[in-house]
Amino acid sequence: MPSPTRRRFAQAAAFTAASYAQIQGAADRVRLGFIGVGNRGSALLRATKEFSDQHVAAVCDLVPAYRDRAVEAAGSSPDAYEDYRRILDRNDVDAVVVATPDHWHALMSVHACRAGKDVYVEKPLSLTVVEGRKIVDVARETKRVVQVGIHRRSSPYCREAAEIVRSGELGHVVAARCGVNRNMFPAGIGAPADSPAPAGVNWDLYLGPAPQAAHNSNRHRFNYRWFFDYGGGQLTDNGVHFLDLIHWGLGRETPLSVTAIGGKYAVQDNRETPDTMQVLWQYPEGTLVSFLQSSVNAAPWAARDGLLAEFRGTKGTMYVTFDGWEIVPESNSPLAAPPSNPLDRQPVRRYRESFRPAMEARSNTGPASAQAHVRNFLDCVQSRAKPNCDVETAHRSTTAANIGLIALKTQQHLAWDSNRERFPDNAEAATRLHYDYRPPWSLD
Repeated sequence: MPSPTRRRFAQAAAFTAASYAQIQGAADRVRLGFIGVGNRGSALLRATKEFSDQHVAAVCDLVPAYRDRAVEAAGSSPDAYEDYRRILDRNDVDAVVVATPDHWHALMSVHACRAGKDVYVEKPLSLTVVEGRKIVDVARETKRVVQVGIHRRSSPYCREAAEIVRSGELGHVVAARCGVNRNMFPAGIGAPADSPAPAGVNWDLYLGPAPQAAHNSNRHRFNYRWFFDYGGGQLTDNGVHFLDLIHWGLGRETPLSVTAIGGKYAVQDNRETPDTMQVLWQYPEGTLVSFLQSSVNAAPWAARDGLLAEFRGTKGTMYVTFDGWEIVPESNSPLAAPPSNPLDRQPVRRYRESFRPAMEARSNTGPASAQAHVRNFLDCVQSRAKPNCDVETAHRSTTAANIGLIALKTQQHLAWDSNRERFPDNAEAATRLHYDYRPPWSLD
């Protein structure tokens, strides 16, 4: 007989398929504007194409070739713009998809909400903690649907894994870990010299609220994420996905403290973010969460390729990968410790015989696609329901990553007040919760 969690997984999959079929016959269509149609934006554009209840009305990008490609890919003859504000001015756009470099996520989301648009914004939600809270406040004030692109929140197998951890089946989870292993040694992204912006690219508009900087080919398109003015490296790029999964499983999303160490130890390029880093958070009820990044060695953790997160409990350990989860039971004994001196040798046999698995070893698999997340967004735009990755949820997961970067930059162990979203006893760290936008841009 299948387990309750397996039954829930099958029911969720069946419901998803049924809802897809129902939506395909819907008469109303959500009119979309895509802001940023490069790497991630083009993937999201493709993810919408199977759904007949959407219509791509407009696209926007600073790179002319990206705009042209998106117009062709949409198949709906959308209008194309350089400036995202042209899309927000249109009354025939219901919602926008924001897939720009990270330093634009907050401003565009706030402006979109205030223009009456619902928002699908890519992770990380924000570059700073202050930005994240502002998006939450404005979304609530304007009653907009805001879905954040942490797409595993729409994956049945990830939901199942989180439910198992929260149920207590693993016992008390004392440690959870995640990380990213890539090999970019030795040249990484290279170290090109500053140069004029490519023809047709408005570099000043690209910088937007970020500090003035000379154009460098590594500071935009995909490689922007390795520069602190526009991104946060692997911790905010992929780490937010994994930290969110850990929050989901623990049922806790506000750390008590954080510390971090790392730097550029081996890769020889012009990035600012570390090639090697370890971050450690302490959570309530006695749980440590860690993130390990290596950009110089791609070997998998514990011979498990594609590991998203590990939950280590008193009864067992769960490994969550890119396509499933596995539980490895812990062997428990009523003795506090194995015999450790000659006078205790007699109980050795009894001690060894007392080892018994405290739970069943089992596993499951499933998909984790952005398409299901887009489907959930379209559903919520029409129903006004709360999306799978609501803005407050994403803000908490993004905040954990952002304060991890602050701990790295200050090289200090920082206490965190999650209610006030402040470092209660560190003035230096407090100055890093936001930065001064370059005029005329303002978050107000």
